[in-house]
Amino acid sequence: MKMLKLKNIFTKEEDGAVTVDWVVLTAAIVGVSVLLMLFVRAGVNNAASAILEELTSAING
Repeated sequence: MKMLKLKNIFTKEEDGAVTVDWVVLTAAIVGVSVLLMLFVRAGVNNAASAILEELTSAING
């Protein structure tokens, strides 16, 4: 009888489900951020190289 009561309490508790939702949401945000960085990285590197070339030519005259 006591085990049945514990099972009912366990199945009605929602704290664990909310935690799982937050973990899944956080993992999705991290995954999207990593994918975004993969796409943006090449453009940022090209822009940084262009800026470096302009600064180097401005300094060297």
